[in-house]
Amino acid sequence: MKMFDSVLIANRGEIAVRVIRTLRELGIRSVAVFSDADADARHVREADTAVRIGPAAASESYLSVERLLDAAARSGAQAVHPGYGFLAENAAFAQACTDAGLVFIGPPASAISLMGDKIRAKATVQTAGVPVVPGSSGSGLTDAELAAAARDIGMPVLLKPSAGGGGKGMHLVRDADLLADEIASARREARSSFGDDTLLVERWIDRPRHIEIQVLADGHGNVIHLAERECSLQRRHQKIIEEAPSVLLDPATRAAMGEAAVQAARSCGYAGAGTVEFIVPGNDPSSYYFMEMNTRLQVEHPVTELITGIDLVEWQVRVAAGEQLPFTQQDIVLTGHAVEARVCAEDPARGFLPSGGTVLSLHEPQEWGSPLLERIRELGGGVRTDSGLSEGAEVGSLYDPMLSKVIAYGPDRATALRKLRAALADTVTLGVPTNAGFLRRLLAHPAVVAGELDTGLVEREADGLVDGTVPPEVYTAAAAVRRAGAAPRPDGPGGWTDPFSVPSGWRLGGTAAPLAHWLRVPGHEPVRAEGEGRVEPRSVSVTVDGTVHTFHRAGDWLGRDGDAWHVQDHDPVEATLDAAAGRGGAGSLTAPMPGTVTVVKVATGDEVVAGQGLLVVEAMKMEHLITAPHAGTVTELDVKPGTTVAMDQILAVVTPAAGSPQEES
Repeated sequence: MKMFDSVLIANRGEIAVRVIRTLRELGIRSVAVFSDADADARHVREADTAVRIGPAAASESYLSVERLLDAAARSGAQAVHPGYGFLAENAAFAQACTDAGLVFIGPPASAISLMGDKIRAKATVQTAGVPVVPGSSGSGLTDAELAAAARDIGMPVLLKPSAGGGGKGMHLVRDADLLADEIASARREARSSFGDDTLLVERWIDRPRHIEIQVLADGHGNVIHLAERECSLQRRHQKIIEEAPSVLLDPATRAAMGEAAVQAARSCGYAGAGTVEFIVPGNDPSSYYFMEMNTRLQVEHPVTELITGIDLVEWQVRVAAGEQLPFTQQDIVLTGHAVEARVCAEDPARGFLPSGGTVLSLHEPQEWGSPLLERIRELGGGVRTDSGLSEGAEVGSLYDPMLSKVIAYGPDRATALRKLRAALADTVTLGVPTNAGFLRRLLAHPAVVAGELDTGLVEREADGLVDGTVPPEVYTAAAAVRRAGAAPRPDGPGGWTDPFSVPSGWRLGGTAAPLAHWLRVPGHEPVRAEGEGRVEPRSVSVTVDGTVHTFHRAGDWLGRDGDAWHVQDHDPVEATLDAAAGRGGAGSLTAPMPGTVTVVKVATGDEVVAGQGLLVVEAMKMEHLITAPHAGTVTELDVKPGTTVAMDQILAVVTPAAGSPQEES
């Protein structure tokens, strides 16, 4: 057995940076790949070498098997690490690597194929004695057959893509009358995310907990599990907080679920690191059901690394190189507690829609690399950030919205939660709206602190965790920044400044008037604000009602405790002219997020009714339907399928029908 000299990473962002870190520790040359959109990305700069693989569209770069294999050949790579997402669970890619003489750092293509088809996977593990969720049987069901299966199972049901994972394309349906529309939407999302629109339907278990078991297998017949991760805190079926171990499981249940996961891995001839996911009724942990197996590294793998002291990426590489696991199940000891939060480019104040922009200012909590796993444990706690960000990076709508992960470790759960809340408050990403502040508040929710979790908790409590207002001190700080920016620099001999050029509000024959600015945060009413304070290049401090408020700042952005606000100048005259021209008012339909128009259902001149679907905008593999705000006529349509749009860009205008309340107003 010989360790690799060079490994190509067929991915981007934080996971590419994470893999590069371990390869460097192993003395292996890392080869990054990049699209035109990522030419200056952090993973490109940190790798030993990097190869361009195509234009920005994922289908022509990160999802192109041909271009990835060509990059491996040109760079002299001996193996390929797929990361997660993109082609990580694509059996054809794994086989293509093998056929090209490359080692695929992951399971055999046959295991990926079997477990990637959720229908076959359920049948296989059921035969191995693993309990499964009741649902449809057979693949390639038509829309009518899916709807019939859903009615037979009984509402509510969960529509799931047979291919892929990560919660993408999953639709919870409670009303049978909505099945046709939900099936059509789920197929579109599955096709966009995985290139396969095959769906299955399963019974929905109310208030379930999502618990997964990490498995590790070598090519010599050894399979072990590294205990569980609690992944019940989800939004739109996407995990946002993960922790290890789970407070729900006792040692006996942990051992039973671990053995079931091992049997699932054995049933498909698994090798490498993988995860077996279970749905667990919160009131009966012993009644667990197999959901699916992720045949790759998981986003949340760091929490397992921290409680076991095992670098999972290292053992992916070692197993792929032919090494045998040096530890048995009895050797695995869990120490302490770890919690991870996923920082995503999304705006909680706008319904968690995907966001984008340029990273103007960045501060991330202390990064702990894998060689320091044991040191974190010895110190009794620490914070690790896995990130693909850097200042100046462009966050667009083409790829997954996850930007980074903040992970905290402590000797117990309470300590880990406290450290993670503090770390999120210390996270600064100005220029791109993120969910960091929301995550910090979620981690302080009484149910989360008590460990009383279920997959619906975030959706139920989201409104109370999103601050829909802008604190007044934000506008005061923004006004102070503008006042400081307007002040002239000394330009005369001895540093003399012309007093008539100072924006003090002084006037001849009258009292000084405060210098005020019209300011607005998108989605909120404009405010006339004034203020002065201590303005530094990257911060501003103001005093309001005797309290000093300090913000990070960059351009028009202000940030504090994980939250950020984009404060813009507002021109009342310009706004009035736009309203008079019929643009910017209630009839103007704007893009809720930066993305691409995928469907246009109307044309200029069409009569529409209130609530009618007019357009579909897609960003970061998520669809958003744009509906008519009222009955009327489409008098302006500025986009077509394939049009790339910016946030708040006007897409269409619906003029109210004559005599309607909207028209009269």
